[in-house]
Amino acid sequence: MDIGQLSADERLVWEAYPLGRAVDFREAPSVRVARAVRTVRAEVLRALLLDGPRQEGEVPVLRVTGARITGRLDLQYAEVEAAVHLWACVFDETPDLYGARLRQLNLGESVLPGFDATTLRVDGLLRMSGCRIRGPVRLAGARIAGAVFLDGAVLGFPGGELSEPILALNRATIDDDLAADGGFIAHGLVRLAGATVAGNITFDDAVLSNPGGTALHGSNLSVGTDLNAMRLTAYGRLNLPGVRIANRLNFEGARFCSPGGTALRISGAVASALYLDDIAPVEGTVTLRSCQLEFLHITPEAWPDQVRLDGLTYARLGPHEPAERRLQVLERDTDGYVPYAYEQLTAAYRRSGDDAAARTVQLAKLRRLRSTLPWYARAWGYLQDVTVGYGFRPTRAAAWLLSLVLVGTVTFALRRPPALKPEESPEFNALAYTLDLLLPIVDFGQERAYAASGAYQWFGYALVALGWTLATTIAAGVTRAISRQ
Repeated sequence: MDIGQLSADERLVWEAYPLGRAVDFREAPSVRVARAVRTVRAEVLRALLLDGPRQEGEVPVLRVTGARITGRLDLQYAEVEAAVHLWACVFDETPDLYGARLRQLNLGESVLPGFDATTLRVDGLLRMSGCRIRGPVRLAGARIAGAVFLDGAVLGFPGGELSEPILALNRATIDDDLAADGGFIAHGLVRLAGATVAGNITFDDAVLSNPGGTALHGSNLSVGTDLNAMRLTAYGRLNLPGVRIANRLNFEGARFCSPGGTALRISGAVASALYLDDIAPVEGTVTLRSCQLEFLHITPEAWPDQVRLDGLTYARLGPHEPAERRLQVLERDTDGYVPYAYEQLTAAYRRSGDDAAARTVQLAKLRRLRSTLPWYARAWGYLQDVTVGYGFRPTRAAAWLLSLVLVGTVTFALRRPPALKPEESPEFNALAYTLDLLLPIVDFGQERAYAASGAYQWFGYALVALGWTLATTIAAGVTRAISRQ
């Protein structure tokens, strides 16, 4: 490029480049001069980066702050050896970095109409902190050797309609962290499908807004350490099926808002822990089907009216809550009766040493199962429930037996049945006679020696029937309870 055609501002940049010196076009805060007068053409920056001057013993770096960059910065497929720092600049047109390779790229606090950088390669970090970008940020398939900073950035605008993601990082590889926190706002879809992030992903205090659609799509996302989204606000669906997170998936204090649709879907995910504590009640369905977790932390109040939990596996559950409060959530499953969900909750209580809560969950499971059975099976189930609580309430069986023994003893003491052979019969004992009737395997000789008549005979038959029924249900219930241990 003929340097004689450069403006005064462009000459400053041209001369500073080979020395790695910074050029700051920003006015002092007290002087509100239009920034449009401090302009640099994009073609000048391109010429510098591709074939700019060099000075022996110095490392060239493009450092420009506060400039208006006119024209399109076209670095498509370019290999740029110098680091690029265009801080707080205003771009008239969307830069094109498709397939480019850069040493380092810093666009912090800049304003852009969009950013085209599909399959971009950066040997260091990519910083877009505090950027204001109205159009899509295309980084699909990018390979960033350092971290990616989007903290405080605002992408898109309220009500903006796009037929593509506002941020596309699908199939991208980031060898360090992805930071989209500190007031990060995205109006539209954020796509992380198939991306690999070696470090942390952070969405703390971020706002992802795509009402009626998907706010975050991250199918098969791989995270080397944590995915933190504390105090995240999401308007629209968070869709994270098949994610692999080495450590924690943390939504502490987050808000999910997708009324009438799915608010949070993490089906088939694998993570060390999932934290959903201190969150507002979720507006929309939560799907955790087939997730594999070591630790699930969520309060019962946070669950929405509809959940999908079939196949959810966890070793521990917190905070510790009474079983009755956790069971309310299982009854909201849109798949109806899901046995696996009850088994997981039972196992979690047993691991925590709360065997009483584990028995309560198993009893609730059998009651829920009963509602799916034909009428005759339901009738047998009701009988087992009332008498012995399906074997999980053994004291109930003792209470029934004691009550029947007491009623029978008092009845036959007041109305002694006649002896069949008075001269051979043993002395009558109302308690022993009642036990003979009630307990099939007990024989005190009273039933064979005495026989009630009339209404008392029918009362005796009732005791025999109740005794057999009670014995059968106790045996069935105890067998079931033992088999669950």
